[in-house]
Amino acid sequence: IGLELGADHVVNIRKEPDVIAAVKKLNGGKGVDYVLECSAAPSALNDAIKMVNRGGKVCLAAFPHDEAMVDIGHLAKNNIYVYGIRGEGQSATHRAEAYMRQKRFDATKIAWIGTPTVETNVCIAYNTKNVKTAEDLFTSELILGDTGPGTGTRQFPRALSQVLGMKFRNVSGFPSSADVFLAMERGEVDGFCESLDSIKSRRPDWIPAKKVAVLFQGGLEKNPELKDVPLIVDLAKTDEQRRILEFLYSGQGIGRPFVAPPNMPPERLKILRDAFAATMKDPAFVADVKASKFELDPEDGEHLQSLIEKIYATPKSIVDKVTELVK
Repeated sequence: IGLELGADHVVNIRKEPDVIAAVKKLNGGKGVDYVLECSAAPSALNDAIKMVNRGGKVCLAAFPHDEAMVDIGHLAKNNIYVYGIRGEGQSATHRAEAYMRQKRFDATKIAWIGTPTVETNVCIAYNTKNVKTAEDLFTSELILGDTGPGTGTRQFPRALSQVLGMKFRNVSGFPSSADVFLAMERGEVDGFCESLDSIKSRRPDWIPAKKVAVLFQGGLEKNPELKDVPLIVDLAKTDEQRRILEFLYSGQGIGRPFVAPPNMPPERLKILRDAFAATMKDPAFVADVKASKFELDPEDGEHLQSLIEKIYATPKSIVDKVTELVK
C-alpha cells in the first residue's frame, strides 16, 4: 500500500531482522533526517532515535501506555530532538481556530480514512458526594479537578455552567488526569469531566463497583455501555441550547481519525479506506486491541466526512457562542 500511495521505499519490520540497519542502508548508512513514530510500541522510540542522523528529529504521534526505556546518552551525544504531538491544549486550539478563520485549513477537503474509536466524555462524581444525578447539578455544587486551559476537563463544565446553569466549580493546577483521580480519592475534589476510556483505563473498578456516579455523557449519541446515563444534549431546554451542545461535543464523534492530504485521487483513497476497514476486522488486530485494553468502536471515512460537513454547516451564531464559552 505504501508504494502504491507514493512512498519511495518501504521496510517490512516483520521480515527485517534489523530495522535500523535496513533504514540506514537506504541512504548509505547516514540515517534519516526525520522519523514520525505512530506505532506506540515500547521499543519504537529507541529504534526511531537510532534511525535518524546527528541532529535529526523524532516526532511521536503515538506513545506507549506505560513508561518506556530511552537511550538518553545516544540522544545527547547526537543532538537528537524528540517532539510530541497532542491535539488538545489552549495554544493548539487557538492555532487551529485561526487557520480555519483565515481559510488556510478546510477540514471538508481532507481525505478522511476512518477512526478506530469514537469518544465519550462523561462527568463523574465520587460516591461520597451529594451529587448523584445530572439533575442534582442544578441545585448542588460539584467541585471538579481540571488539567488546564484548552482541555475538555475545563471547557465542558465551564460551558455547561453557562448554557444550562449547572453548578460546577473548577479547581485547576492538576498536571494530568491521574492526579485528578488521586485527588478524588483523597477527598480534595468531588468529580471530574473526562473521557470514558481514560476512566476505564486508570480506574477500571470505579464504574462497575459504583464508586462513582456517571452523571451524564457527552457526544452525538449514547455509548452502549451507558444506556441508562442521560445524553447531555437531551438536557437542553431550548433548540438553541441543543445546537450549542451538539457543536460543543461534536469532536467526540470524530474520535482519533486517520486522514490523508486533500485532493487525493479517489482510487487511492479507496485503497486506504478498504485497508482501514479490513484492519478493524482483522482477528489478530482485534485481539491485540483487547490485550492492550484499548477501545475499538470504528467508524468509516464516509461517516467522518458526513460529520465534518455537518459541523461546518453549523450557523455562525452558534459557532461564535461556543467560541466564547470555551475561551
